[in-house]
Amino acid sequence: MKIELRSDTFTLPTPGMREAMFAAPLGDDVFGEDPTVNALESYAAGYFGKEAALFCSSGTQTNQIAINVHVQPGDEVICHEESHIYKYEGGGIAKNSGASVRLLHGDRGRIQATEIAKYLNPKHDVHFPLTALVSLEDTANRGGGAIYDFNEIKTIRKLCQTEGLPLHLDGARLMNALVVNQINPIEYANEFDTISLCLSKGLGAPIGSVLLGTKDFIIKARRARKVFGGGMRQAGIIAAGGLYALKENVNRLTVDHDHAKELEACLNNCSWVESVLPVQTNIVVMQLMDAEKRDFYIECLANKGIKTMAFGVGMIRMVTHLDVNEDQILEVCEALKSFS
Repeated sequence: MKIELRSDTFTLPTPGMREAMFAAPLGDDVFGEDPTVNALESYAAGYFGKEAALFCSSGTQTNQIAINVHVQPGDEVICHEESHIYKYEGGGIAKNSGASVRLLHGDRGRIQATEIAKYLNPKHDVHFPLTALVSLEDTANRGGGAIYDFNEIKTIRKLCQTEGLPLHLDGARLMNALVVNQINPIEYANEFDTISLCLSKGLGAPIGSVLLGTKDFIIKARRARKVFGGGMRQAGIIAAGGLYALKENVNRLTVDHDHAKELEACLNNCSWVESVLPVQTNIVVMQLMDAEKRDFYIECLANKGIKTMAFGVGMIRMVTHLDVNEDQILEVCEALKSFS
């Protein structure tokens, strides 16, 4: 039996989710008449204390729509140098919005207010693009699922407010962060102008993300979604999976985190592993003693039915999720120990 650890995007709908999707009442969402999509958008907006929400096909789409509405061509977006919006969205900031990007260094995918302040462009110097948006990612994928300190987010928010800048969140794995920090979702979301919330990773929905913001912003975002070709008709059949995920699959994320910590403990005792990024959520990233053997180890694990992913020079990533159980984690640990 295959044990899938490449990503939490491999999760499959549970029987309960499939039933909800099959039974979902449908309409035409481009006309705003799909009752299940409307229910998801209303629930997600209320959950985070935002005025409105927009259901989209993916987190890349919600991020790119948000950026497109926030900025004008020629503007500049500030984000971490390894953030998803820059590294893994096909150059969308430039292609879709004509904006440039100011890339900042930061610990494990996280940037700080002090660094942001250093790189704000002068507003009245025509040689520079206008700084128009700051974007954070929580949890940080390239940082091994690292979580932002909430006080740092508040400090960044204050800086943005002082400078008149909107603050966007790529919340692909936001719920993983919130179940660890135990922060009220409304209190957390209040620090951001817009949030992209992915439903198809640890939450287990097959498709979809939600963009959260003010009513006026979401009106503009709906137009951008249409321009991007993202309007969907009887989308309630997939929105139902997202609604089920938000209602039923949040609290169980702690199980995935426990599994990730088991893998971390095992890897820290493996002689062929140099180091493991400290595990906070459901992502485990190891650095190998011999970087050239990365593909060898990935292949050996695959031959044992364990799927992992290359994550850089000498680095391998594993991601736990609802389709990986405790017995499988123990099986993976035995396989990892066999290389020592």
